[in-house]
Amino acid sequence: MFEVITAFLNQWGDEIAEAIIATIQMVVIALGISIVIGLPLGILLVLTRPGKSLENKYFFLFLNTLINTIRSIPFIILLFFILPFTKLIAGTTIGVQGVIVPLVVSCSPYIARLMESALLEVDRGVIEAYEAMGIKPRSIIWHVLVREARPGIILGLTIATISLIGETAMAGLVGAGGLGDLAYRFGHLRYEVDVMYVTVFILIIMVQSIQTFGNRMSARMKKG
Repeated sequence: MFEVITAFLNQWGDEIAEAIIATIQMVVIALGISIVIGLPLGILLVLTRPGKSLENKYFFLFLNTLINTIRSIPFIILLFFILPFTKLIAGTTIGVQGVIVPLVVSCSPYIARLMESALLEVDRGVIEAYEAMGIKPRSIIWHVLVREARPGIILGLTIATISLIGETAMAGLVGAGGLGDLAYRFGHLRYEVDVMYVTVFILIIMVQSIQTFGNRMSARMKKG
């Protein structure tokens, strides 16, 4: 058994290591940019909806429709649909650099919805108490609304991260690199079933680890 594992690692170890690094790069970069875009969008969805402090039905309708439209497009279709836009922004449509744009376009609206759900769960009475004390809206947003919603936000980002991992696997179809590309090129096209099994196992470990970490962080925020 040990000899089989050693032989496999000697043959595929470098490729698997490179694929893991590429997947992590795609997830980390895309998630970071998506948070920068998605969190403000989620806040705007909450504040501009009817009955909220910055109520604006036209802006809310536009933003709500835009987010729903993007989210309704399956990632694999979006990947090919925005290839010209990706080429314009990233300068390429292949590799890690070439897949960041579609990942961000797909993930940002998703994070916005998750943030919206988390923020709407904040007790309205807590917000009203700070408003009664004359606290400025900007301070209430960042120091009350977002702070109180931290457990839900963390769980939402955990879900988004796991979703991104799945999307990076699909991005392998356009030569984006990563574990999905490795599984497709060798596990599927060349019938190297061992590579496929190992790739799936690594993805399972990554997802389980992220979900466990997110759950623990959320629980810690609730206690804090």
